[in-house]
Amino acid sequence: MTTRRNFIKKTGLGLMGTYFGSSMLTACTQNSLKKEGPFANIGLQIYSLRDLLVQDPKLTLETVARIGYSHIETFGLQTSENSFWGLKVPELKKIMADINLNTHSGHYDLSKYLSRHHTDKENIEKYIETAVELGQKYVVAPVTPMDDLNNLKPEDYQYAAEQLNKAGEVAKKAGVKMAYHNHFWEFRDFANGTKGLDILVAFTEPDLVSFELDIYWIEKAGLSAQSYFQKYPGRFTMWHVKDMDKNYAEPIVGEKFDKLPFDSIQKQVRFTEVGTGQIDYVNIAQNAKQSGLEYAFVEQDDIYLPNKFESIKSSYDYVQRFLSK
Repeated sequence: MTTRRNFIKKTGLGLMGTYFGSSMLTACTQNSLKKEGPFANIGLQIYSLRDLLVQDPKLTLETVARIGYSHIETFGLQTSENSFWGLKVPELKKIMADINLNTHSGHYDLSKYLSRHHTDKENIEKYIETAVELGQKYVVAPVTPMDDLNNLKPEDYQYAAEQLNKAGEVAKKAGVKMAYHNHFWEFRDFANGTKGLDILVAFTEPDLVSFELDIYWIEKAGLSAQSYFQKYPGRFTMWHVKDMDKNYAEPIVGEKFDKLPFDSIQKQVRFTEVGTGQIDYVNIAQNAKQSGLEYAFVEQDDIYLPNKFESIKSSYDYVQRFLSK
């Protein structure tokens, strides 16, 4: 069993006094409090630290708050246990309240719910109930059905849009809203040039369904985030802010990639800390108002630094220095 002390040594938290000096952390927090907006009050998609959450969720959340993040986006609800990462929902709420860490959005597994080929759908009502209990505003579908990504058809996206609208009706009655988070395959072309994300946006009702644009994945698909903000103003109320390793900048959408196995495509993917990679966030951030941005989250699907907290602090510091106004 991993003890708390071993966890601290393994993750580098034992160096907090030297690397993350208390004065530095205080300065970060105070700096963000002097400003307003989604970048000054940046959140973290806590999936970035999933391995650490398994070992010590309380200490992980405390460290995220100390670095300066004001909110997290949750993932991984265990419906049978009403828990995240071994913490019952009421326990998670108390921990977050004690460290002044909020949550406005959560990722909830809706892959079967969005699939026209599954009859055993996920429990939308339970997700909405949990979101309300946590004080979240958005219930986000994080991914399309994953059964056969290379053969998704327009009718699959149309069905998913209909399902999102239905869930949106239920969510609206509870005071929350549905949303959808993209990856790269939603930007593959169909015969008429339409893309999956275009279908989802066009066939969902703006008052029922919002979108969380993953900036990395749209850029990795060879498109610009700005083009979608201009095309669908006000629909992208949330962003995932993560950066692309400059040595892995080739787009992975197009004839060369669209029929490859998923594992082969993943070999062309590598992430890095925000501000150190390929994506021009300073320019993209100028379009926040047009997109309808309310909440932004740092996310790094895979962190390669030995100390993962060092990684998320690097991204936090860049956001505060260059994107926060």
